[in-house]
Amino acid sequence: MTTATLILVAYLLGSISFAIVASRLFGLPDPRSYGSGNPGATNVLRTGRKAAAVLTVIGDAGKGTVAVVIAAHFAEPGRVEVTMAAAAVAAVLGHMFPVFFRLQGGKGVSTALGVLIGLNSWLAAGTAVTWIIIAFFFRFSSLAALIAAAFAVFFALILYNPAHPYFIATCTVAALLVWRHRSNIRNLVAGTESRLGENKGA
Repeated sequence: MTTATLILVAYLLGSISFAIVASRLFGLPDPRSYGSGNPGATNVLRTGRKAAAVLTVIGDAGKGTVAVVIAAHFAEPGRVEVTMAAAAVAAVLGHMFPVFFRLQGGKGVSTALGVLIGLNSWLAAGTAVTWIIIAFFFRFSSLAALIAAAFAVFFALILYNPAHPYFIATCTVAALLVWRHRSNIRNLVAGTESRLGENKGA
């Protein structure tokens, strides 16, 4: 397949919102209608249905990994790494701006982890551990995501030179995550951000 076709496939996969899918399967309200209004695992968790939140994480991460794996398998010879990197960014953009849900998507944390798994498992592991540590000690999902995004760039720089497609893709995904969390950053500064496990949206 051409690189453009694989990028489109990755975007369409990313556009599948598992927060909405899981909510429908469990008979829950649309995650865009309560809490933070964000169709993501953290907001689904506000319903108290942990299984639905877990399914959201697995689905959103899985689609990112699958998008990158498909790109790797069908990429044109000599363009494998570039195509994988482009597919990674496209999958995250699909999650944030899903064509199937009027471009009203999530913040991309789980999908970002999924694409990092597809690019490099060590890069993904370091980023995931960073998120877990920050979330455990501070109980802010958004803060954990922001710090994990910064560390993802650091880990990528250790693994690759700045001109490598994977490093560029990691930086792009990290920048998108920070941009999508700009309201959370304001809430963190103001001291009004909701902690993990709280029912009140922020």
